[in-house]
Amino acid sequence: MIELILIVFILGYLFIALEHVVNINKAASALVTGVLCWTIFILFSNTQTEFVYNELQHHLIHISEILFFLLGAMTIVEVIDAHDGFRIITDKINTISRVKLLWITSILAFFASAILDNLTTAIVMAALLPKLMKDKSDIWFFGGMIILACNAGGAWSPIGDITTIMLWIGGQVSLDIIPSIFIPSVVCMVSPLIYLSFKIKGNVTPPDVVKTSQKTNKIASYFERNFIFMFGVLGLLFVPVFKTITHLPPYMGMLLSLGVLWIATEILHKSKNYEHKSLFSVVRILTKVDTSTIYFFLGILLAVSSLQSTDLLKNLADYLDTTIGNIYVINILIGLLSAIVDNVPLVAGAIGMYPIDEIGPFSQDGAFWEFLAYCAGTGGSVLIIGSAAGVAVMGILKIDFIWYLKKISYLAFIGYVYGALAYILLALL
Repeated sequence: MIELILIVFILGYLFIALEHVVNINKAASALVTGVLCWTIFILFSNTQTEFVYNELQHHLIHISEILFFLLGAMTIVEVIDAHDGFRIITDKINTISRVKLLWITSILAFFASAILDNLTTAIVMAALLPKLMKDKSDIWFFGGMIILACNAGGAWSPIGDITTIMLWIGGQVSLDIIPSIFIPSVVCMVSPLIYLSFKIKGNVTPPDVVKTSQKTNKIASYFERNFIFMFGVLGLLFVPVFKTITHLPPYMGMLLSLGVLWIATEILHKSKNYEHKSLFSVVRILTKVDTSTIYFFLGILLAVSSLQSTDLLKNLADYLDTTIGNIYVINILIGLLSAIVDNVPLVAGAIGMYPIDEIGPFSQDGAFWEFLAYCAGTGGSVLIIGSAAGVAVMGILKIDFIWYLKKISYLAFIGYVYGALAYILLALL
């Protein structure tokens, strides 16, 4: 049964990777893969149907949290974009140099991820790129580097990545993770940038200037643009604050921010005629949200959760523990594995395997937990579907899996390895 699920998972993975070869949308492949894995599980396992159904319900709770979070964040970004709010940022970026833009966007994504989280930041930055450059090749390349920067930035913050949040809530790490992981995370981001600074040259092509309509009521005013941008950004920043205060899941804060922003737009445009008001209506903006990305997420997470419920990932973690034993090597391998399967079940398996000790590498803020936060947070960048940020950018910018594998994966691996070495050297000093 497990072998059959693995075969379906691998075949589905190949269809996703070869989307542009087979001409089948990756969302469709992901949905079929996810549902088939669970179908095989319930039909051919020796466990009771009720157990499989309860497992599916358990996973669906966590999957739904991610999907509602993603949907809320994408909608807020679309509302800002409809009001041309990103001009506040793009107007301040005057350079068209590829190298300078690469550093600016990467640094911006790195620090924003630590404050917002890597998924939200990836969505915002993916929406920003087409406003800075025209060519698809440039947009894809910068999008790939933003995935690296977002994941590196999320790793050193307790609220920057879902796996770091898990470790923080579980008590494995505290706020002391910030100084411990910050330098390795910076190295992870900077080392590919330094390499690229000597490799890439020239300028990006700015996007075409869109001629505004003669009817000025079809564009947002200066006040409306700034108001919605600030309101939207504050709403995104509010999400981690809401979670810290209420201990409710992040998607609740995201939906609250969306609801308040929705009300604000209704009040802001209430005195305008229907034609003008409808241009900025959240109801209309919802039709622009890329729902195929939501379905892609759903399929991928369903497929991976089936591997978790069949204990395949737990058995893999046990195997690594018994055959290797070295905490640094185990974490490095977990990080690379997280590029293939979701890092959440891998980290959950590690948390279940190793109780928190009073002293040693498994104590709170011990070397194992800190290094796990780094590796699980950044290792997923090696493949574009290895992290939530990567899946989001892939869906929004329509980046091809094989293209990413050829152009970005080796850069992500360079950053991952150098950052890991930085942490080990600092730990040994």
